[in-house]
Amino acid sequence: MNITLEGKRVFVSAGGAGMGRSTCLAFHQAGAEVFTCDINQEALTSLPQGIETFTCDVGDAEEVKKMMDEILPDGLDVLVNNAGIAGPTAPIENISLEEWNHTINVCLNSQFYFNRLVVPLFKKQRHGVLINLISGAGILGFPNRSPYAAAKWAVTGLTKTLAMELGPQNIRVNGIVPGNVNGERMDRVVQAHAEADKISPEVVRKLYAIGTSMQCFIEPEEIANMILFLSSDHGRHISGQIIGLDGHTETLYPRMLSEQGMV
Repeated sequence: MNITLEGKRVFVSAGGAGMGRSTCLAFHQAGAEVFTCDINQEALTSLPQGIETFTCDVGDAEEVKKMMDEILPDGLDVLVNNAGIAGPTAPIENISLEEWNHTINVCLNSQFYFNRLVVPLFKKQRHGVLINLISGAGILGFPNRSPYAAAKWAVTGLTKTLAMELGPQNIRVNGIVPGNVNGERMDRVVQAHAEADKISPEVVRKLYAIGTSMQCFIEPEEIANMILFLSSDHGRHISGQIIGLDGHTETLYPRMLSEQGMV
């Protein structure tokens, strides 16, 4: 299958590392004109020439608007809302108001900031693709990760609603549920759980893996390839879907196995 996005303009939030970086590279290799941002300016330097980068805090509505005001006048075909943070790992009574608000702002509000700016353009041109990165936490519960789970459940609802709202204007909206994606971000999540549960990172990784039917971790390039397919003409009638690319998650981090001495 040959996927080309020649002549398409694409924006990917948080493109400096992990899934965002892989997605930027995939679009670039498919011939698209790619724009991305990251809060970490240094991370953006690893992207190849030809990908236009911006330093931006996606949790700041004014920063997002200023950046998109530079991009949108020349059009946009695809928006990938990839930015997110893990948030705290703790029981809800130990989570501060600041931690809650920050997690909700980056994982949920940032998608609102981008969507509200891009949708009018998509409606005017009567085409466009919105892809929202969700999480297994957005379709399941996730003990000790309540701000993250709340934000991602909200993104699931937002994705379904926007698909209904925008479908008549030929705008497609889908959500991706990544599995345990290898990379620095997953390493930080594993370390946080290891410290919270007082077990080794190796055991935590094993627990994450056995929570999936295929007992696996996912590579960021797999996520990028799915996003590329959904953004292409091959996915022209796929909308309103929450697509798991996760080896089929049965449960997120089955802690009870470690508590019972089974691992």
